[in-house]
Amino acid sequence: MVKVKKPFFIVNPKSYLYGDDAVKLARIADKMAAKYHLDCLFTGQLIDLPRIKAATNHLIITAQHMDPLRPGRGMGHVLPEALKAAGVAAVVLNHAEKPLEIGVLDKTLARAKELGLMTIVCSDTPEESRAIAALHPTMMICEPTSLIGTGSTSNDEYIKATNEAVRSVDSNILIMQAAGVSTGEDVKKVLRLGADGTGGTSGIIKAPDWQEKLAEMMGAMAAYKEEQLA
Repeated sequence: MVKVKKPFFIVNPKSYLYGDDAVKLARIADKMAAKYHLDCLFTGQLIDLPRIKAATNHLIITAQHMDPLRPGRGMGHVLPEALKAAGVAAVVLNHAEKPLEIGVLDKTLARAKELGLMTIVCSDTPEESRAIAALHPTMMICEPTSLIGTGSTSNDEYIKATNEAVRSVDSNILIMQAAGVSTGEDVKKVLRLGADGTGGTSGIIKAPDWQEKLAEMMGAMAAYKEEQLA
């Protein structure tokens, strides 16, 4: 399993991008990850992940979902072994746009651990964050469902409460706070409030210049990292 260094960044195009555009953004993220010496996860449509893997050198290739099935019957499902064979290193689970029942989530986490895939599980409230932390994923993305795609960041109280909820159960889980994060200042804010990583979707995709936006955000993360080492 890949070991991620803090602080880390995620670029999550969801279904906004596919094909050549997804690869274009991945190449930019790859260049910025190398420039700023940051671990960067990059998600994509399943069909694009092999192309993204082949086109980049520094990204942690991440699937946007998988199912807990094993090789055999399971038409239309996402097979964990197929992801692993395609060079995928991590998988996002339980996003608000692809929620999972707790029993299914538990089984899916177990399958990921069997194969050495990192798991990034999304949660909404502090209570849900605490419950999911008990399943011991690799990482969690804590964000209020109501703020997804709005450009509004989580307030300080929410960030502190969800960080504490997760760490009170398992201090080894890495925490991302990413709701509405779209500027360098947003990046520094969530890191100062205790997050291990952050990133974005619409704040990056909708920017007029992807490289300029990622340089702003990832550059701010690198600057924060330097501040902590000083």
